[in-house]
Amino acid sequence: MGGAPCLGTLSILAPKFQAFQCPVGFSRSLVCFLLFPHQSYFTTRESNMSPSLKRACPGLEKRIKRIFIEGNIAAGKSTFVHLLEEQSKDWEVVPEPIARWCNVQTQQAEFEELTTSQKSGGNVLQMMYEKPERWAYTFQSYACMSRIRAQIKSTYGKLQEAENPVQFFERSVYSDRYIFASNLYECECVNETEWAIYQDWHSWLHQQFGKHIELDGIIYLRAAPEMCMQRLHLRGREEEQGIPLEYLEKLHFKHESWLQNRTLKMEFEYLNEIPILTLDVNEDFKGDSVKCGDMVEKVRSCFLQLLHLFHA
Repeated sequence: MGGAPCLGTLSILAPKFQAFQCPVGFSRSLVCFLLFPHQSYFTTRESNMSPSLKRACPGLEKRIKRIFIEGNIAAGKSTFVHLLEEQSKDWEVVPEPIARWCNVQTQQAEFEELTTSQKSGGNVLQMMYEKPERWAYTFQSYACMSRIRAQIKSTYGKLQEAENPVQFFERSVYSDRYIFASNLYECECVNETEWAIYQDWHSWLHQQFGKHIELDGIIYLRAAPEMCMQRLHLRGREEEQGIPLEYLEKLHFKHESWLQNRTLKMEFEYLNEIPILTLDVNEDFKGDSVKCGDMVEKVRSCFLQLLHLFHA
């Protein structure tokens, strides 16, 4: 199934491997598949929700679907989330808190202003790239904590009155740990003690704040490392200009193991049942209204079909 072109339908596989065909007319430029989870993860009716999900999502919050956008560096995630943000008042986007990592203010609205200490604290993203063996653990720790903070605050955002609210997050705490931090550990930029400490507090934070950071689905923007390298140089983010192709290739392998082949082992078992929508983004879609419209339709159709199944 992984990598096979869609032939005009979207196959939704239920837990008992019963297929549902969704007539959405995919183009060959986009590869799209969805693995369907147990019912409790995507139902919006309280009577069908599992007891744990009810406790985790009190009030209107239980209706919000949390979708995480994953992909390699420079795959096109920022462009894609800004595209989604424009599509519906029921959709909210939570971008990566890059301003916090670089300690600079951007033109885009951020969820929190930088504190005085953060403004004078240095560019930890650049420090990590320049000397990863010294700063990798520091950066990965701060990246994960700042992501959790942004996601928790987004819970109380504009979607409380939305009819069918969906939040799109640029990456997750899971890719923080199992893609980026894990890769730095394997590259010996994070030592054994640091890796043990990282995993310990990551698991503890998930236990404490799981209701705010657990996801309902993933959109995987799939692009070849060579294409990501081209886009990385085109966007010209100063901190990233020294990244070698080999680094992107390692990250690509981990993304494929997790989201395409589903062979990456994780501590959080519920992730094995999370639906994944894979979009092939090797062709540039920025500024192309046809391609952008096609991608948005894939997302919209998938969600509409999921909701329809549970309200039929």
